[in-house]
Amino acid sequence: MRLVDVAAQCDLKQATAHRLLRVLVDEGLAEQDVTSRRYVVGQEAFLLGLARRSSFRIRKVASPFLQQLCDESEDSVFLTVRSGADSICVDRKTGRYPIQVLSIEIGARRPLGVGVGGLAILAFLPRDEAAALLHFNAARFSREELSVQDIESRVDNIRRTGFAYTEKGLVRGMRAVAVPVFRADRYPVAAISISTISARLSVTRARDLVTAMQLQATRITKRLAT
Repeated sequence: MRLVDVAAQCDLKQATAHRLLRVLVDEGLAEQDVTSRRYVVGQEAFLLGLARRSSFRIRKVASPFLQQLCDESEDSVFLTVRSGADSICVDRKTGRYPIQVLSIEIGARRPLGVGVGGLAILAFLPRDEAAALLHFNAARFSREELSVQDIESRVDNIRRTGFAYTEKGLVRGMRAVAVPVFRADRYPVAAISISTISARLSVTRARDLVTAMQLQATRITKRLAT
């Protein structure tokens, strides 16, 4: 990211953001590209993530259920969780179909509501909490060529149907579908999504996949409660 974007998203003056970024660079938690002058996550942050991964329970619990979906569908399956106002992809299983849509890398972070996984989580949060997040992310949505009204419309539809579906994904020629994963108290903690080429994800097949995905989501919920 550019310095100006870091400052804007953190609501800091550019001088303050620059000073903090320099500390992160010195500690290896951030790096600055010598050509573009943009900042990226540093190697030390990656190593910290590796150290934490083994204790990240939802990823460990969900893994076999994601793999079963991947084996059955032969398409790419993703696990997304919420982090504040963002969604983060924390796991990905690659299917056997010759053409795979690997639209999101593990660790990819986006505003909650951009992408089907984030939408599936956002839609089932308490309404006042979801509304506050929409307001908070409004400027970030605009950078994705989306408006709060666009997201609200999608959220309303997901609340009615129980799943998120898009005919126009992050990559041209792909489609995606997602369902929420709940805690025992029905609070959404994650989302399972499947992405594939458009020809493989008609509305009819999407509904069939949703049934299988909701089954695995329910199994994850039960396992998390034990």
